[in-house]
Amino acid sequence: MSGSRNKQAKPKSFSFKRYIDRSVKQVNAALNRHLPKAAAKPKTLHESMRYSMFAGGKRLRPILCMAAAEACGGRPSDSLILGSAVECIHTYSLIHDDLPGMDDDDLRRGMPTNHVVYGEGIAVLAGDALLTLAFELANQAKPTRRYKQNDFVAELAKTAGHAQLIAGQIADLEGEGKPVSRAQLRYIHERKTSALLTCSVRLGGMSANATPRQLQALTDFGYHVGLAFQVIDDILDVTQSSEQLGKTAGKDVAMQKATYPSVVGLAKSQKIAAELTAKAFAALKPFMGQAVALEALADYLLKRDH
Repeated sequence: MSGSRNKQAKPKSFSFKRYIDRSVKQVNAALNRHLPKAAAKPKTLHESMRYSMFAGGKRLRPILCMAAAEACGGRPSDSLILGSAVECIHTYSLIHDDLPGMDDDDLRRGMPTNHVVYGEGIAVLAGDALLTLAFELANQAKPTRRYKQNDFVAELAKTAGHAQLIAGQIADLEGEGKPVSRAQLRYIHERKTSALLTCSVRLGGMSANATPRQLQALTDFGYHVGLAFQVIDDILDVTQSSEQLGKTAGKDVAMQKATYPSVVGLAKSQKIAAELTAKAFAALKPFMGQAVALEALADYLLKRDH
């Protein structure tokens, strides 16, 4: 990957581990503030929402949001509420993904899935509540000269709606047990995974009053790093154990889901992931070495083992 990396070297003072540890603490603190307290009525609903939200997780999407804000010269703290909104949508999608009528999984982030603990009805409603909370949070974000609250809300709505996230879910369900082309598979991954990661960096940039050129660069970065993320997820599903992944390994194969390894093979999938990551790095060139955290995140995603 060294030949595909942005030529600007990362400052020696940058520690990815310290950056991640600090950012995760900031995100968790923000989520704890924004989510209803577990004891608030209706208690079962709020317990269920918090159960899935705080059942581990890398907090990748809000961290990408913060890193994008920083790359555009903004304060990461100003993007936290938008990152929290994205994490609410991500967690809602996981709760619904795991339901018996969807992927029917009983393990997520190393813990029993929401419907296993609270029942299917409560899990559906907890997901619904997190989805709607996301828009409430986006509407509270601090506006900038170029972007207002309605821009933040519209960005989230478009990403979570019928043409993106839900379209990807539908295509994924309808593709089970059927021959799926590489183009169809890309369509699914663009919407199920890449769209929300792209939204994360776009919202981060918007919170920092990103210029049109910066926002386009972030869009290109998010698109490619999002696709790479899902290709690597597909690879890990067939190469790692359930203990390593924190979710049921081999589930995609068992459900006859279309994945990159099943469509193009493992070696080709690894090559595609590297190519997509290289394109993500290239997209950051307009930042002239100021997108250090985004580069480090892309590198981490390519090399991760869970």
